[in-house]
Amino acid sequence: MTPPERHTDRRPVKRTAIIAGSGSLPATLANALVHPVYVTFSDIPVPEGAEHVTARVEKLGKLFKELKARDVVAVSFAGAMARPKINPVLMDRHAVKLAMSLGKGDDGLLREVIAVFESQGFMIRSATEICPDLVLEKGTLWGRKPTAQDEADAARAKAVLDALSPLDVGQGAVCAGGQMLGIETVQGTDAMLAYVAQTPNPLRRAPGVFVKGPKRGQDLRIDMPTIGPDTITAARTAGIGGIVIPAGQVIVLEADAVKARIAEAGMFLKAL
Repeated sequence: MTPPERHTDRRPVKRTAIIAGSGSLPATLANALVHPVYVTFSDIPVPEGAEHVTARVEKLGKLFKELKARDVVAVSFAGAMARPKINPVLMDRHAVKLAMSLGKGDDGLLREVIAVFESQGFMIRSATEICPDLVLEKGTLWGRKPTAQDEADAARAKAVLDALSPLDVGQGAVCAGGQMLGIETVQGTDAMLAYVAQTPNPLRRAPGVFVKGPKRGQDLRIDMPTIGPDTITAARTAGIGGIVIPAGQVIVLEADAVKARIAEAGMFLKAL
């Protein structure tokens, strides 16, 4: 796999800005890039020594000017971001265009975000372009071998996600013994797994499998599904026996820790 980009010069001619949300992914990308510009829209930690720009959704034009002044030609969106609360009084023309998309589903809104940045000449870089090792190769199996029931549950959960994909609902589902226990919605993966954990034992015919993956047509440059060590802990608490993800399409943060927790929990993680 291609290693993270490195450079020995003090300042590269072309730079990438990280549009940073919460979680560890933004810092991971910052460590892999040469002199990145770290952009935050909310009060989140900034890596020590990073060139930092604070921004407001209402003033995207100002952000674009600042990035161009810093020789930024590309942006990478990383980390979880909530839908912004916009003050209409402060909006510039770029923010107005984006605000018109807030009533759409996640995919529609993110496509508009991409369009706004691309209209200003910025290239969109995916996290996996910067750090290819964030995704797993096809055939990867950590932990125990899935049973026939696990395989059947994974197939059913995937079929449900495929059927819901055009409706822009969510990226994850849990099936146990042929019964659907949870489907991810706007509340996210953690909320779904917490709900699954409350399922009474008489309703569970098997431990169950959590399938996580992108919706069809989802732009993975800006919104690639992500799991990490906390996901494994939450799945274990929910009594889930394994996790299935599509190879190359789900970011696995802190892979060594994920692998260790999978083994400790007696679960499996498989990349198809």
